Amino acid sequence: MAESMSSFGDSAEKTGGLTRRQFLGRAWWVAAGAVGLETIGGLVASLWPRIEEGSFGSKLKIATVEEAMAMPVGTVTYFPEQRFYLSRVESGFLALYRKCTHVGCVVPWQPEDPSEDDLAANGRFNCPCHGGIFDRYGVVHSGPPPRPLDIFPVTVENGELVVDTGTIIQRSGFEESQATEV
Repeated sequence: MAESMSSFGDSAEKTGGLTRRQFLGRAWWVAAGAVGLETIGGLVASLWPRIEEGSFGSKLKIATVEEAMAMPVGTVTYFPEQRFYLSRVESGFLALYRKCTHVGCVVPWQPEDPSEDDLAANGRFNCPCHGGIFDRYGVVHSGPPPRPLDIFPVTVENGELVVDTGTIIQRSGFEESQATEV
């Protein structure tokens, strides 16, 4: 019986064929290699973000200059997919990042709450996490946030208001130069 097993292995070697054990071993290594290559490919692909026009992290055309000028002073417009509020103040437009400067909660606009500025009677930002209150300029009026809401640059290009959500500007207070005149 030992001779028959030995002759079986010898015949596979002589004919150039694979034994079942060799075939399964090689198949396992090929499968493991394919999984490894897919994992590495996915990792490499994730290192390069795919920013689509109009999404967060890109430049966004918001409105024409005429449409922007029609917005009354004190108006706050929310752009949820782009993660900012467009605030019309006396000196122009501010694009306020919706992220609280305390721990990063999303800060909602509360149009019915009493105002913290002189632009309108009602409306302010209230952070639901720890009670931070901000005005239309993004300036902190109470709560733990250490500084005002961050802003995005606003420019006028080819007769349109454009917000660059790929550039976050931290600030220590409001200055007239932060608002974009139209």
